[in-house]
Amino acid sequence: MQSGSSYLLGEASTEHDRLVRQSALFHPVTHRLFREAGIGSGQRVLDVGSGVGDVTLLAARLVGPSGAVVGVERDPKALAIAASRAADAGLANVSFIQAEIEGVSAEQLFDAVVGRFIVEYLPKAGEVVRFLAGLLRPGGVMAFQDASWGPWLRLSEGLPLLAKCVSLIVEAFARSGAHVDMELVFYRTFQEAGLPAPTMRVEIPIGDDPNIVRYAHDLFFTLLPRMDEYGLSLSELRDLETLKSRLEEERVTANSFGSSVGLVSAWSRKPG
Repeated sequence: MQSGSSYLLGEASTEHDRLVRQSALFHPVTHRLFREAGIGSGQRVLDVGSGVGDVTLLAARLVGPSGAVVGVERDPKALAIAASRAADAGLANVSFIQAEIEGVSAEQLFDAVVGRFIVEYLPKAGEVVRFLAGLLRPGGVMAFQDASWGPWLRLSEGLPLLAKCVSLIVEAFARSGAHVDMELVFYRTFQEAGLPAPTMRVEIPIGDDPNIVRYAHDLFFTLLPRMDEYGLSLSELRDLETLKSRLEEERVTANSFGSSVGLVSAWSRKPG
């Protein structure tokens, strides 16, 4: 995370648990991105804002024993969880460092720099992307994923209670200073960092998967202290203790699917 930035979602153990559930949901999307970007056997990868290690572990499995993945994270509790998970998975090709992103130095350049749900929180995203591009070898890959809010807002339009929750979530992100236009941020910052215009796509999980169905409720309650801080009105939601059951009742009554925030994926290869 960039110096001076504040992680909107906090660093409590409940948030770490939510991140693991979220990772299970988004794992296939991230796996496709890394495969498409050419991340594979023998490569050396930097995962920035590695959190509890889900993206790091995914990359480690792709590069195999002949490769290596370095995760960088500022939260020591998340780092401890990540290191324990890597050990439990028997992944000896993983290491972690506690640092802000700008504190990373490399004696050897990386074949890939990756991250998920990280650039959106960086106030000076362009400067950080440019710095990270400098850690890539010529021909190396930058591959990131962050939130895409438009699809989720549109998918929730027919479900009034869900739509109100999603709009409050997006408003909390916007008021925090997080970027809520990551499609444009990726497109512009990659090029400003000297990379070709990125290959991009947006994907949004939908369906009856429990991790999808509970996603809005989980994220809403993670953000609840910030909504209070920002003075957002929750009166239309009535009793928050019954919010989860009412969201599910609304979905079932409408014979609709669950949905989550979308992922905008972007990757580009450094010239040379």
